[in-house]
Amino acid sequence: MSRWEAGVEAQIRAAQERGEFDNLPGAGKPIPGRNMPYDESWWIKSFLQREKLPTDLLLPTPLQLRRKIERVPEEVRDLPSEEAVRAYCALLNQEIVAFLRAPTGPKVVVRPVDADAVVDRWRDERRAATPPPAPDATPLAADRTPGRFRWPWRRRRAA
Repeated sequence: MSRWEAGVEAQIRAAQERGEFDNLPGAGKPIPGRNMPYDESWWIKSFLQREKLPTDLLLPTPLQLRRKIERVPEEVRDLPSEEAVRAYCALLNQEIVAFLRAPTGPKVVVRPVDADAVVDRWRDERRAATPPPAPDATPLAADRTPGRFRWPWRRRRAA
């Protein structure tokens, strides 16, 4: 055994004696994926799963843009105003135009988002979600009798 290997073995033995290898997570459990067939991209899949990253990041740019376009109604649903919806559409259209100027990846048709159509749909969903206003308990105009206005503190003269 070389001098270097002997030093490493001595450090491992000392750590075992101090108990640094006791109660490690996964101790006594089978190695995950042991009986699974070999996969070249196992490390990337485990990284995405461990870091809880979306798998959309692995898609080529045109497919990522198509996914974003499909999710526009969900993304704008909770935005507070029409200006915010238009701003979201404008940012997405900037990404799409930048891709169309220098396309990469597979040839997939990607068209800019029609902001007016998105705003119309956003408005329709807002109208459908808000309940109609409740009628007032004390209608103002219905209780008044037609005729001349009379001040409440003045008395009528007796004739």
